[in-house]
Amino acid sequence: MNKPVYMDNNATTSLSPRVLDAMMPYLTEIYGNASSKFYNVGRIAGHAVSEIRERVAVQLGVKPNEIYFTASGCEADNWAIKGIADAYKAKGNHIITSSIEHHAILSACEFLEKHGFDVTYLPVDGEGRVNPQDVEAAITDKTILISIMTANNEIGTIEPIAEIAKIAKAHGVLMHTDAVQAVGHMRVNAAELGVDLLSVSAHKFHGPKGMGLLYIRNGIRISNLIHGGGQERGKRAATENVAGMAGLAEALEIANAELNESVEKMTRLRNRLIDGIEKTIPDARLNGPRDDGRLCNNVNFSFKYIEGESILMMLDMKGVCASSGSACASGSLDPSHVLLAIGLPHEIAHGSLRLSVSAETTEEEVDYVLEVLPPIVERLRQMSPLYEG
Repeated sequence: MNKPVYMDNNATTSLSPRVLDAMMPYLTEIYGNASSKFYNVGRIAGHAVSEIRERVAVQLGVKPNEIYFTASGCEADNWAIKGIADAYKAKGNHIITSSIEHHAILSACEFLEKHGFDVTYLPVDGEGRVNPQDVEAAITDKTILISIMTANNEIGTIEPIAEIAKIAKAHGVLMHTDAVQAVGHMRVNAAELGVDLLSVSAHKFHGPKGMGLLYIRNGIRISNLIHGGGQERGKRAATENVAGMAGLAEALEIANAELNESVEKMTRLRNRLIDGIEKTIPDARLNGPRDDGRLCNNVNFSFKYIEGESILMMLDMKGVCASSGSACASGSLDPSHVLLAIGLPHEIAHGSLRLSVSAETTEEEVDYVLEVLPPIVERLRQMSPLYEG
């Protein structure tokens, strides 16, 4: 291949040229501070923020005043967990989440445990699904929040969020979902899901990095995570990133408008990868569900007798960009907490590879991966003292 084959779209995506075009006016001409109301450049920027908020709300099926912009999905997750915990601590100190959440959720919950909160980390089945009955059984009179991700970032499992949200509502418990990996790969409508809070990150669907949002249903109390000025209606201090907001809105509109076509293409490429790997590489285990319960662009395999880091380095030498799990934990030597949660032993969890496509991925690129990956796995196995051939 003449250019790198990018197969790590669950980590981040390329910035769409149309999104960049939508952002440029706010970086060059309409550069005023959106909170400055006494001159025209600032007022124009402020009006733009209001219009952008309305566009985003339409795409998520909610009201404009329920959208709060953040600097990332991680910030949105932290705000949801910590902000609700603080605002409702007089009611209770119990939070329910799952064992396969993104570290933005897990680390926020661990932080709260150090400050007097109790957290239940629900198990998942062998494909990474949370059982709604387990959620209901874990609810106590002290439970104030349930946070379950819409779709897993490592193995692509789609969770039964609408069903869990109904359970939460029936028990008077707030429901948050981390939809960071889901938006752009499936239809996400916060109102239809029935959740109270929902996190989004623009760079997962060809928007800009450093831009996210938190949907907060009207009537929900939440304490501020970032203090300072009165931006975002007094709930989140920081000078408005108007260009980033415009990029998020444009990327979200494009993703939803083209969703049916892009999902069909990504599903086809995903299945081509899965089928090809299973046909050419023995002792390869597909992690996560196979068909409808899986994100359209996600492939995750564990290869016995070898380590994922070695696969990544050798793929890189062949011009292929991939990962062994969450990009946010790529510096860790520990096996994936998600793979351990679905029952894999440490030695097999260490041999994982995540390949994630986008609508820009080509069949030629998929076939190239299927050409170079089997010899890499075989070579590494021949070097492994665990492999007996």
